[in-house]
Amino acid sequence: MRRIMVALSACGLQRPRPVKPDNTGVVTEGVKMSLNPFDEIALEEALRIKERGLADEVLAVSIGPADTQQQLRTALAMGADRSILVQTDTAVPPLSVAKIFRQLIDKEQPFLVLLGKQAIDDDNGQARRCSRRCGIARRPCPARRSRSRTARPR
Repeated sequence: MRRIMVALSACGLQRPRPVKPDNTGVVTEGVKMSLNPFDEIALEEALRIKERGLADEVLAVSIGPADTQQQLRTALAMGADRSILVQTDTAVPPLSVAKIFRQLIDKEQPFLVLLGKQAIDDDNGQARRCSRRCGIARRPCPARRSRSRTARPR
């Protein structure tokens, strides 16, 4: 099956974001979370590739707490065929995120993996960079893309 895997993350919409009293991050309790816009762009591109007949399935994946299911439901409503949530209630550092994605890639065997360029809540884009620099992806991993042209997978 020709599958595209798209990594999605939830981000807080509240501005300015209050910092936790212990300075370990931003407060997320009570903050409305939505799909990260850069991940949404990646999902839309995956759906366009599928519409052109170059893929059979779009798989949305995310790592986070149980309420991250809402962002995956949004992806399904947009047209993704399946979703996977790796549920955790603790913050996952970028290198661990990249390693989890590597395991999902090994299991699901997508021919293409798309990630948004960065998160808008913390302006982080480290998971993609960790995947590329640490060799976790085991495939080309472009840092930026402004246009794509997809050949038929073999």
